[in-house]
Amino acid sequence: MEEERRNSNVMSEMKHVLMVPYPSQGHLNPMLQFSKRLTTKGVRSTMVITKFISKSMHLHQLSSLPTSIQFDTISDGYDQGGFSHAESISSYLSTMKAIGSENLKELIKKYNESSQHPIDCIVYDSFLTWVLDVTKEFGIIGATFFTHMCAVDFTFYCVHNGILKVPVSEVPICIEGHPLLELKDTPSFVCNPACYPAYFDLVMNQFSNVHKSDIFLVNSFYKLEHQVVDSMSKLCPMLTIGPTVPSSYLDNAIPNDTENNLNLFRLELTHSNWLNEKAPRSVIYVSFGSMVSFTSEQMEELAFGLIATGFNFLWVITDLEREKLKKEIFAEIHKDGKGLIVNWIPQLGVLSSNAIGCFLTHSGWNSTIEALCLGVPMVAMPQWTDQPMNAKYVEDVWKVGVRVKVDEDNGVVRREEIERCIRKVMGNDHGKELRRNADKWRELAVEAVSEGGTSDNNINEFVNLIKMRS
Repeated sequence: MEEERRNSNVMSEMKHVLMVPYPSQGHLNPMLQFSKRLTTKGVRSTMVITKFISKSMHLHQLSSLPTSIQFDTISDGYDQGGFSHAESISSYLSTMKAIGSENLKELIKKYNESSQHPIDCIVYDSFLTWVLDVTKEFGIIGATFFTHMCAVDFTFYCVHNGILKVPVSEVPICIEGHPLLELKDTPSFVCNPACYPAYFDLVMNQFSNVHKSDIFLVNSFYKLEHQVVDSMSKLCPMLTIGPTVPSSYLDNAIPNDTENNLNLFRLELTHSNWLNEKAPRSVIYVSFGSMVSFTSEQMEELAFGLIATGFNFLWVITDLEREKLKKEIFAEIHKDGKGLIVNWIPQLGVLSSNAIGCFLTHSGWNSTIEALCLGVPMVAMPQWTDQPMNAKYVEDVWKVGVRVKVDEDNGVVRREEIERCIRKVMGNDHGKELRRNADKWRELAVEAVSEGGTSDNNINEFVNLIKMRS
């Protein structure tokens, strides 16, 4: 009885952080993983998700989450269909701001009226600037959470503050802390701000009120981007707290932390036996995330490029995308057991398999940093937003992969180019160097999150800020 009372007192004395992620697949898990790290520092977290996300997400190994992590919901105005039911990104964001801000205020009041778990800090996704305004209404510490790599964040910061003018008139582009950049190396909104005007506004607005933020938290680690981190730190109070990858793949500091827990697609596990039967480093893992949509022509070029390599390949294709492949191509892929197509699988488990020799990826930041953490070389095939800059760093800065060249006449990556890049990464000459570099970055990622590492120290600094200010 006395022990239960002591445990109850400890729980009530824990600092309480409200986490407000942007409601999409690539933004949910990084914040949840950061919440897990905070539990090791004696901080409890409540993940605030939209009602639609709450109904549609598939919670993987939810029982393994620490008891000091809870979930709560707010409305974004689209409870039945989420973003897909909005007329446009602009209408979704404006509705979410109007309805979400009122819902968030009520949620804060609910917790603050409870003497047991009042809110000490709110960590919000940088896309949701209105959350910071609500936070400051209540006099609560506000921390901005950036899910992109620091180099991308700093590029957007420079555009927003007029340090880098767009459209860009001179190349190469020189930004402090970055390598020299060609237009193809910049985020798509910098290269061509008119191509996705609503998204350009979204990423620019990240910085509209950040002067009110108490701290910037970036999902990266210092040695991975030390030059750009040093440059951005001169202008912004920032801490690198990543990589936000389950602990079992890094330092094993969090019990049972083996997978990302939130998925908006139902997981398949049929690949495991197929993968286990393959020789070490003999399989190409192919996945382009949850948002990339290719033309039928590009899908066909990918299929025949993969087949031409002669390697085994495991290709993640969502149900909607599968309709773009002809039946005879499916038959060719599965012939002789060389290829396997799946809908959605636990990516970290695949990347950690000894059978994986390289990762053909869209270069989204979550996929990129997961590959870095697991020492897997990459073939980068970026599409839009932050992906071109991630691919630039993969090839030229970290030297852990190669980037495909696009046919400038029609914007398609041809099968011959796909085959060439895969053979280069999987080969014994250039491939060995890429694997050595990948192993180096894996070791540095483990070092960063381990006790006394840069990210671990930064998380301690963040927790101390909460304790001092709340």
